[in-house]
Amino acid sequence: MTGPSRGRLLQLGSLVQYPGPGKILIREGDYSRFVLIILDGVVKVTGQVYGGRDALLSIRMAGDLVGEFAALDEGPRSASVITCGAVVARIIKASEFLDSLRRDPDMSHAVSRSVVAKIRAANARRVDFSGCDIQTRLLRVLYEITVTYGTRTGNQSLIRWPLTQPELASLAGGAEPTVHRILRHLRKNGVISTGYRTITVLDLERLHRLAYPENRGVTG
Repeated sequence: MTGPSRGRLLQLGSLVQYPGPGKILIREGDYSRFVLIILDGVVKVTGQVYGGRDALLSIRMAGDLVGEFAALDEGPRSASVITCGAVVARIIKASEFLDSLRRDPDMSHAVSRSVVAKIRAANARRVDFSGCDIQTRLLRVLYEITVTYGTRTGNQSLIRWPLTQPELASLAGGAEPTVHRILRHLRKNGVISTGYRTITVLDLERLHRLAYPENRGVTG
């Protein structure tokens, strides 16, 4: 969300700070209804799957809105939101959030676009999961994270947060040993490099070609 509507939204609620990783900001199944705007830092969105295991569903960073689904439909939280490190956010009561949407059509439209974008991304991932092998799914996850959240310099992009291999496996819907093997192959072939809490895409164009062989050029 950008522009004047984002500025007005940022005036709502109050500032909160979370000093480190592992803090549960929103818990799956709860009936809380507050909304968070991430101002600085990274959070991960997780959901429980069969057997009680947590699966990583998405990543949210500065500028992202989280928790709006429960505020809009009054249902239980559909996922948990957990800090990956120090996070600064604004917390907004549901009543204040909804009242602002009613009074501000531009803000309401911006929030609606944000919700639709999340639903489109979730639908696209379902299609990938049903029609692609694990290598293609992982390549697409890496590419989408890189172009959305990475720090880009020319044909390279740096992802700066503790995204673990188990979490990458969750996002791609694959087994951790398989993800480890694919990442090793990508490192060996000069597509990526990995460091402490970082992944660097060394050749963004090549990653795109591998992830989307049916398309031409680089998007995003």
